[in-house]
Order: sequence, then structure tokens, then C-alpha cells
Amino acid sequence: MTDQPTPAGHPRRWAILAVLVISLLVVVLDNTVLNVAMKTIADPEHGLGATQSELEWSINSYTLVFAGLLFTAGILADRLGRRLSLTVGLVVFGIASLISAYASSPDQLIAARAVMGLGAAAVMPATLSIIANVFDPTERPRAIGVWAGSVGLAVAIGPVVGGILLENFWWGSVFLINVPIVIIGVALVALLVPESKDPKPGRIDWLGVVMSIIGLTLLTYGVIKGGEDGFGALAAWGTITAGLLVIVGFILYERSIEFPSLDVRLFTNRQFSASVGIVGLIFFASMGSLFFSAFYLQLVRGYGPLASGALFVPFAVGQMIFAPLSATMVKRYGPKAVSTVGLLLVAASLSIWLLIGADTPIAVVGVSFFVMGVGMANVMPPATEAIMSALPREKAGVGSAVSNTIRQLGGALGVAVLGAVVSSVYRGELGSATDGLPAAAAEIAGDSVSGAYAVAAQTGPAAAPLLDAANEAFITAMHSAAVGTMVFALLGTLVAVIWLPGKRPANAPEPTAETALAEEQGIVLAGRETGS
Repeated sequence: MTDQPTPAGHPRRWAILAVLVISLLVVVLDNTVLNVAMKTIADPEHGLGATQSELEWSINSYTLVFAGLLFTAGILADRLGRRLSLTVGLVVFGIASLISAYASSPDQLIAARAVMGLGAAAVMPATLSIIANVFDPTERPRAIGVWAGSVGLAVAIGPVVGGILLENFWWGSVFLINVPIVIIGVALVALLVPESKDPKPGRIDWLGVVMSIIGLTLLTYGVIKGGEDGFGALAAWGTITAGLLVIVGFILYERSIEFPSLDVRLFTNRQFSASVGIVGLIFFASMGSLFFSAFYLQLVRGYGPLASGALFVPFAVGQMIFAPLSATMVKRYGPKAVSTVGLLLVAASLSIWLLIGADTPIAVVGVSFFVMGVGMANVMPPATEAIMSALPREKAGVGSAVSNTIRQLGGALGVAVLGAVVSSVYRGELGSATDGLPAAAAEIAGDSVSGAYAVAAQTGPAAAPLLDAANEAFITAMHSAAVGTMVFALLGTLVAVIWLPGKRPANAPEPTAETALAEEQGIVLAGRETGS
């Protein structure tokens, strides 16, 4: 017997939200913790002696499985039970974390990280769909604001936690710390979180499920390979093309069957489509910028894991202060105004990177991160709430899965594309700085700024000129990537201005998901009949 929420919301809803935040923190935090552990894992004496490619795949194997299975996990959570999905996801994530901590080779770590992605894919959509079920629509925006703020908190405190652990323990501690958190989370889920599912699930669309996994996995893999090898490589554009074709086939198939995994008519609702688009664009811009800023802080500025991680704290502060307030701002000014201002703040924070050089006061970097956190705090909650309110409660898992899938794909694409921009511009700007080095060393130094630092450590007197040239080339490349992030943030602004709804009149009733969808479809049909 499922414990269904009352019309006013579940009586334990705020305690349930706290449990969901804990579950979400461990999943999001782990990926950011790993970023500061890369150097240690690469060390053959104190780590696993992983190569650059193996390090990249220890991150990408997680992303690939996570993004590829998010949508399917949301569908299964709606049908089999969201508490069940959350519990199983946490258990799988905890076991895989334990295996990762004691991995004896890079290949074992990569495989264990992939299993962690499987667990995370079950956890992430379940948290948001449970929020949609236990909170009344009047309180749900505030709850989603807390949920979104916790994502920002995890992104920011991950590097700090990683730095503390690495300075006091061995590299595996960044994974082992997940285990006690998962145990506590599973116990609290069993005690507090009610079970809920779609009461009329219909038949499972197995072909649609398989097509979505194949399409999203191919697309994500192609993006990752594009970041590694360039998007001109067959493994990149060929796989991306194949993934897009499968996704198009999936959409056509879903339109033709009685019980689709995803009702594609939802995308005729401009609020739903625009909000999903904004989520993808904002994560493309933000994750891409966090990628090149990590290299800037640890290499160009020479900060260690803990110090560089601490510089992300202003981003968390901006999120924590403003995300819970966004619901009030949306009620007062409307989602269009709030999201537009938030996106403009993100674009402004990214523009600051155009002014940052090798000797820029580090406080400027902190200001940029804070402004980005404030901006995202005023974009993600209203966008996420718009997505969830476009669906009835029993379809919450699908809405959550769509939102989280687009977020993962946007972030992966941002890192891959902007990483490719940084690499290309860096190689072009480095020029003749590697002349006189042995061929193998010149190739390593010319490939990336981290390679230049590795070569410089073995070069002796020639190290200073090489590092000066590498830093200058990287900063130029970073500025080029910053322009790209600004463009995508401004594209998100344009989407918000054109398609997000403005402030509703004070006496207007809140629309249900069904009436909103019916209204939107009526607009589309009317346009067709008049030939517009």
C-alpha cells in the first residue's frame, strides 16, 4: 500500500526534503571531488599511475552511464516506485564507491566509476520526482529552490572536501567517504520517504526504453570523443550522428504508440520546451567555464587542491543564499523576468574571465564565481519548476529524467566543446616555444598546458621560458572559451525572453499540467487552421 500525500502536501515533507538533499549531495559531490584528485591518481608511487587518457575516462565513464540511463531510470521509477529506485540507486552507488576506493589499476577504477554512474542515474530523477509528489504546488517552487541550491553546494564543496582528504589520507578516501553517507541515506529513506508511483502506468515501452538508452549513450560518447580527439574525427561526428538518428527514430516511434515512455506532445508546450532548453544552455556555459578555470587555478596560478577548491566556495554561497529566495522572486516578478536576470548575471560572470590574466588579483575570480552562483540560483529553480509543473504528479519521474538528462548532456557538451576550443587555441598560440626540446617532450608540451608543466619539471634551465609561453597560450585559449560560454548564456537569455511566461495576474488561478498542455496544443492547432 503506497503512502500517498495529502492535497496540502505530505506531513513529513520537509524532513523528506532533507533526506533527498543528502542523497543528492553524495551523487553530485563525488564527481567534483574527483577533479582535485587527478594528479594524485596519476602518481605511480602514491596513486595508480594513470595516464591522461585513463584519467579522462575515469570521469567520462561515470558521465556516459549517468546520462545514458537517466531517462530510463526516471521511467522505471514512475512504474516500479520512486523510493525503491532511490534506495537501489544509493546501494549501487555505495558499493561501487567502495570498489573504486580500493581499485588496484586504472581499468578497475574506470569500470567502478561506470557502475557509480548507474547508481547515480537511479538516484537523481527519483529525488526530484519525490519532491513533486510530497509537496503541494504552492510550496513546490520553494522546495525545488532548496534542491537546486544543494546541487550548487555540492559542486562547490566537492573540491574542498577532496583537498582536505588528499592532504590527510590516501587517494581512495575521496570515494570511501561516500559509504557512510550512503548507509545513513538508505536508513533515512526507509524511515521517512513514502513510496509513490504512476497509478496507471500502462504497458512498459521496452523498445522505446532501449532506443533512448542507445541514442543518449551514442550521443554522449560522441561528445566525449569529440573533446578528446576533435569533432572532425569519425569516432566523434559519426557516433553523434548515429545517436541523433536513433533519437529522431525514438521520437517518431513514441508518437505512434498508445503507451509511450515519453509523451512527445509535451514539447508542444513552449514552457516545457523553453525550460528544458534553458537548462541545457546554462549547464553548457557553466560546466565549460568550471573546466578551464580548474586548470587556470591549479597550473597557471599554482594553487593546491585545497586552496583551488576553496575558491569555488563563493559559487556555493551565491547558490545557497539566492536559490531558496527564487520562488518569492518568481511570484513577484514572474519566471520570465527572474530567469532573464539570472542568465544575464551568468553571462556577466563569464565576461569577467576575458579580463583575467596570470597576475589578476585572485579576488576577481572569487567575484566571478559568486555572480555565477547568484545567476544560476535564479535560473535553475524556476526552470526546473516550469518543467515539473508541465506534468501531472504521476509523470514526475519522466519530467525529472528529461531535465536531468538535458543537464548532463549540456554539461558534457560544454566540457567537450570548450575543451576542444582550449586545446586548439593553445596549440596554435604556443608556436615555437617547444623548439629545441626532444620530439617526445615537444609533443607532450604542445598538447596541453598540463603537459607543458610536466615537461618543464624535467627540463631544467629551459623551464621558465616554456612555462611563460604555455601560460600565455593557455590564457589566450581560456579567453576564447569564455567567449563561447557567454554566447550560450546569452542564447539562454533569448529563449527566456521569447518563450517563458511572464507574471500571472494576482487573481488568475494556477494552471494544472493538463490545462497548460491543452492550452498550448490549442494554440498550435489554431495556428495551423489559420495558416500561421
